[in-house]
Amino acid sequence: MSNKPENWSTMTPEEKRAWRLENFRNSGKAIKFVDAEAEKRYNTRVQRMINVYNIKEPDRVPLSMMSGNLALAMNGLEGRDLFYNPAKALEAAMKFNDKYADKLEAFSLPMGGNGQAMEILDYKLYRWPGHGLSNSSGGWQFAEGEYMTADEYDDLIRDPTDFWLRKYLPRVMGSFQPFKMFQPFTNIIENNGLMVLNPFGTPEVRNMFDTFVKAGDAFNQAAAASMKYMSVGATRGFSTSMWGEYCLAPFDVLGDTLRGTTNIMKDMFRRPEKLLAALDVVTEIMINNVLNGPNVDRAFIVGYPLHKGADGWMSQSAFEKFYWPSLKKVMDAFIKEGLIQSLFAEGSFNSRLDYVNQFPKGSVIWYFDQSDMARAKKVLGKDCCIQGNVPSSLIVTGEPKAVKEYCKKLIDTCAPGGGYILAPGANPDNPKLENLIAMVEAVNEFGYYRK
Repeated sequence: MSNKPENWSTMTPEEKRAWRLENFRNSGKAIKFVDAEAEKRYNTRVQRMINVYNIKEPDRVPLSMMSGNLALAMNGLEGRDLFYNPAKALEAAMKFNDKYADKLEAFSLPMGGNGQAMEILDYKLYRWPGHGLSNSSGGWQFAEGEYMTADEYDDLIRDPTDFWLRKYLPRVMGSFQPFKMFQPFTNIIENNGLMVLNPFGTPEVRNMFDTFVKAGDAFNQAAAASMKYMSVGATRGFSTSMWGEYCLAPFDVLGDTLRGTTNIMKDMFRRPEKLLAALDVVTEIMINNVLNGPNVDRAFIVGYPLHKGADGWMSQSAFEKFYWPSLKKVMDAFIKEGLIQSLFAEGSFNSRLDYVNQFPKGSVIWYFDQSDMARAKKVLGKDCCIQGNVPSSLIVTGEPKAVKEYCKKLIDTCAPGGGYILAPGANPDNPKLENLIAMVEAVNEFGYYRK
């Protein structure tokens, strides 16, 4: 049941966004804090973020801290433990938090995939520690391939669900192979179409569903291990991150997980109209996935990792034709519903900055990896919150003094007027603890707007 106001349909996007942020502001009322100081810290941090999202000056520059697998490494664990022994990994994270969370102003709960469940499903789209990557690896590696052939554009456009079920999923998960035995389920029209269901009697399909049950059990076991830790950070005064939805740019859906990089580059020239038609289909899928999600009413933010729109990947004219329109349509649909858009611009977006400032003030966060932050502040800073871009390489290999100096420069450049969040450009797998502490020292020494 929705808890939205009865007049939701007549509210403006700005009113809807204010309502969602007010829910975030009031989130502490439902939390049982460990003490009064934790409650005060929580409310201060929540208000700080709300001010930044609204492009106002908070009390201090917020810090978004990511510690990679540092908690695991400091407790003798590896990346594999995160995927195959979540209880042990989360216990290590709690030891790390007990010792360092207050110093880092961040509560660390590293999350990996469910290695056991993914192996049961024979998931082929990624490699992970202990499965295609070394046990000590820091995280995922995408296994790009041609999971949709060029002559299947029409199949995707005509019926994306049927294409997903009978063609795409059997290619990216071996457990779905028996679905290739079925005809389209839309062939079931009264009794004469029931033959579509014949494969349900085959051993292959029965084994497939047994496999799904085993995978479900593995997911449940991992969820049980992690559930008891989900609210601990909030009770200690760290604002919860469970307020967002996840989305992808439609072009990235096609380029990452369906056609692959090389093929979609060719498609822009060989079959541009098919590509544009498919982007329209995927755009609607992305919008419906988020707006019909079970937790969308309590969310206030939608996060996107942007992959193939970066500088050098495609020309500006191609960006304006193939990448941006579908992404903007998705964003506009969510902004209309009061959801803030948070875009992680992987690589650099320097050539895109003058083009992408097309949204109402306070509705977009640009999280930059390697972009020119001075220029980003100048071009976007009056309307958009900006975040980043302390280099992960500096955090992993540099010295605290250099980290602190880099953070000061970013704060001096990006903080005036509000709307800036200090953060690594990307999640560093194995950062130096002293460099993370240097980032905290930087915001506390240089990030206050008023003492």
